[in-house]
Order: sequence, then structure tokens, then C-alpha cells
Amino acid sequence: MDIPWWRDAVVYEIYVRSFADASGDGVGDLAGVRERLPYLAELGVDAIWLTPFYPSPMADGGYDVAHYRGVDPLFGTLGDFESLVSEAHELGLKVLVDVVPNHSSSEHPWFQAALRGEHRDRYIFRDRPNNWQSTFSGPAWTKLPDGQYYLHLFAPGQPDFNWRNPEIHREFLDVLRFWLDRGVDGFRIDVAMGLYKAKGLPDVKDQSFKAVSPVWGQPEVHEVYRDWRKLLDGYPGERMAVGEVWTDSSEDLALYVRPDELHQSFNFAWLQAPWSPTAFKKVIDDTLAAVPFATWVLSNHDVVRHRTRYETADPGTGLMRAKAALLTMLALPGSAYLYQGEELGLPEVKDLPPEARQDPVFIQSKGELAGRDGCRVPLPWSADGGSLGFSPDGVAPWLPQPAGFSALSVAAQSADSASTLAFYRRALACRRELVRSIPYTLEWLDSPEGALFFTRGSLICAVNCGTEPVRLPPHDGVLLASGALDGDLLPPDTAVWLR
Repeated sequence: MDIPWWRDAVVYEIYVRSFADASGDGVGDLAGVRERLPYLAELGVDAIWLTPFYPSPMADGGYDVAHYRGVDPLFGTLGDFESLVSEAHELGLKVLVDVVPNHSSSEHPWFQAALRGEHRDRYIFRDRPNNWQSTFSGPAWTKLPDGQYYLHLFAPGQPDFNWRNPEIHREFLDVLRFWLDRGVDGFRIDVAMGLYKAKGLPDVKDQSFKAVSPVWGQPEVHEVYRDWRKLLDGYPGERMAVGEVWTDSSEDLALYVRPDELHQSFNFAWLQAPWSPTAFKKVIDDTLAAVPFATWVLSNHDVVRHRTRYETADPGTGLMRAKAALLTMLALPGSAYLYQGEELGLPEVKDLPPEARQDPVFIQSKGELAGRDGCRVPLPWSADGGSLGFSPDGVAPWLPQPAGFSALSVAAQSADSASTLAFYRRALACRRELVRSIPYTLEWLDSPEGALFFTRGSLICAVNCGTEPVRLPPHDGVLLASGALDGDLLPPDTAVWLR
């Protein structure tokens, strides 16, 4: 049986604004990504996912799209994008791009027409608002001078499309074709469960991402992805789509991942799980029982970096746990999504000055919520210079980098065989050798208290989430460990791969 490339792929998320700045304006761009492609190939990932680089007023970092078939001058040109795709393919890297179908920018020509009273049925307008709240804080409705309100589940600059209008369907099929014709290998679908809202827009008591919510997860959305799947299947090269789907259960998640719908969907239950063998085992069991093609992710551009989430009062615990979680994740059946900078062990930047923050979560909540800027601070490439190699010398990055980033830079870690970067390179190389020779299933082993042991064919993975060392299971040698072993004992906050 032919195994599609994406089933076991390791995909690296590039938050374009914060990856590498080639133009010298303090903001990352496509040329910066292109220059760093050899670094990603050496890291050992299979694909990259680019966050939005389309024309946008940047009310939400590019997730407010004003034009779906172009490149914002901030990020470069369409020629830069085409060169990036070509060079990525030469290096064996697939390229995924973000598509944002739930909402557009308020500067999109369609919404500007709606403001003039033309074609308002492309968006969601009503004379009286319901009680829905924006996920970014505050009401989800903004009143216009003519007295009508428009819906925006996110920032006011992100009006929601009305997917009950067939014109929206035709528009996005054409958008997908535009990028597929330029060689992209797939799409990450933003807010994939949110396109349709319940008829009549009833009030809600609970606006969490529930399958029964009138805000999220309406059944009509599945017809959209069936149409998209037909389009993707019509292109050569196993083009794919992965959905950003927040649900309450693996069973709900599985509704999106069917042979005629999406190829994959993000598994946020793994990201949300506490540092616990019981919690990890439940997520793994639930996922593998429900979803045919699993994905695993620990961090992304919307959440606190997992090194910081795992931190305790003991210094260094967060990094130890982050490396152990990575090794555990890479041993699981399915694909893994990495977030830029995690291979450097970057922590969340908590002390950004208020005047530097740009996230609409921070702005709309009037500073009550920190927002997501802390995980979006530009990467450190060199150990010195005003922007640590992110921008040309003398150019300040769009978000300030903390002093501690110097020691975590690519340059500093590349020279250190004991660094987090070196560990990621070893783990990804080892996984690439193993993944096609072991079964797409796992078996649990008897595990000591606080630990979790499982096998996939010839591979044994053991992780110790407890507070005391545990004895390793019988094995024929150590392949890789996230930290130093103590003879035949696995220390706390450590994982190991065994033969």
C-alpha cells in the first residue's frame, strides 16, 4: 500500500513575521524564509507551513486577509513566493499555506462594498445583535452608522463570511486553485469548524468550541470540505489539507477527517494535556481510536510555548519536560507539527512592554489578557547584534527580543552537541530512519507509577512524568534519550527510545 507523504510527516510552522527578515524593515518575509530553507532541511523536517502572507492591514497579524490571491509588500512579491516553493521542493520540503475562510479583512473589497450597502449577503448583518462574544474579548458585533450590526467572531477588522451564500463557496474554490497552480502541497485551514453559524443565530449560554454550539461545528461545514477534497484529489502529488478544529472530543474531531473530507486535523487535546502519564495515555488512546490519521502538536502561534507551560518552581524543568514530550510525540503514530523556535528551546516572552504588543487579544481586552505576542517574538539566529541576526544589523525587530535569546540562538546552539537544537536534529533523523519500518499502531507496556511505556514494533518509548527514577523495560540498547540516564534507571522528566 502506498503511504501518502503527509501521514508521517514532520511539519514546521513558520510564523512569517517572526522567522527571518531579509528586507531590513524589522518584519520577517518570504525572502528571509527562502534564505533559511537549508537550515530547515538540515533540521530534518518534511514540510513547512507558512502563516498568512497575503495583502492585509495586519489587524490580526495577517489573519485578516484583504486579497486572497497575492502577497503583501511587507512580505515580498508573488515571485518571491514562487521562488520559495521551487527552492523548498529542490530541498525535498513540501509547502503548506494558510487559508482563512471564516472571515476576511474589513478592507477586503467585498466588505467595503457591503459597507456601501452592496451585496451584504456575503457577510452576516442583522438589525439587532445576539449575545455572542468575540474570542478576542468583547462583543462579536459592531454597529455601523446605518444602524445595522455585522458579526466578527474575532477582531472587528475580521468580518465573518456568510457561507450560506454560494458565492463564498465559488470564491474559495478559486482561491485554492490559484495557490495549487503555484505548486503548494496543501493548506492549513484557519478556524475550520467555524464557517457556518446556526440558522437564526440563536443566543448561546456556552461559547466554547462545542459540537452543539450555534457558533461552531455546524454540520453544513462538511459539504465545504467534501468539495475541497475533490479539488485537491484532482491535482497530482498528494495535495492535502489540515484543519484547525477545536472540539470537545476525538469523536467530534474525527468527523472532519474522513476519506472524502480533510486529510488531517490538529489534535489540540495533546497540546492541552497536563504533564501526566494518565492524561497522555487518555489523549493517545482517544485519538488513535477515533481518528484514522493522527496529528500531534505541542506549540503554535496561538498558545503559550510548551517549555513555559511545563515549567515548575524548579529551574530547568520546563526544558527537560519539553524535550521529553517531543521525544514521546515523535514516537506516536501519525504526523507531528513543530512551531518555529521550539527546536531552540525558546520560552514564552512574558515581559514585553505594553507599547510593543500588537495582538488584538491584548488590545481588545484593554491589557487584561496578555495575548499571543509572547510566543511570536522574532527568532534569534546569531548570538550578537541588535536583532540577533533576525534583521540586518541596526534594524530593530517588530517585537523586542529578551537578552536570554542570545544564548539560545541558532549560532550558539549549532556549535554545541549538547544543545536543544542538536537534540532535535538527532531526534528527527532517528525518526526518519524508523518511521516507515514500524507499524502504524502501538502497544502499551506495563509501566511503573508516574511513567508511560509503549512499543511500536522494534521501537520502545518510555517517558517518566513522575518524581522518582523508574527502571527501564527490557531492551536491546538505547537509541536516543532526552536527558542523561542513570544506568538502567529513567530519571524524572525524561524520555528515551530503546531498541
